[in-house]
Amino acid sequence: MSKNQHLKPSGLHNNPAYSHVVVASGARTIYISGQVATDEEGRVVGEGDIAAQTTQVMQNLGLALKAAGASYSNIVKITTFVVGYKPEVRPIIGKARSAFFEGMEPPASTLVGVSALAAPEWLIEIEAVAVAD
Repeated sequence: MSKNQHLKPSGLHNNPAYSHVVVASGARTIYISGQVATDEEGRVVGEGDIAAQTTQVMQNLGLALKAAGASYSNIVKITTFVVGYKPEVRPIIGKARSAFFEGMEPPASTLVGVSALAAPEWLIEIEAVAVAD
């Protein structure tokens, strides 16, 4: 059975939104490409709305995880790319994202501000690494 150990290193601020260190053990490593706010037909969901787009992105991650026989609890690391990042959007993104990790330790996480993504309507893209048996 896969096991993720979320360490809380001494000297590092314990932030409830992410884990500084995740030690993962399992038989399979799953790499999920950056997911964006599109539906099954490729239509943009939540144009201009970072909260709605974050929710759609997280739902798309869930579909990718399910296809690989995994779940949100198997995610050990996510990287979030945000167009035109400003600190005031972080709580909006965090609130939408945290709903998917409710009741579990959050993964290791990096947030990167970017000038653009592959399509002008996309405000956020999230990629993930998961470990499962």
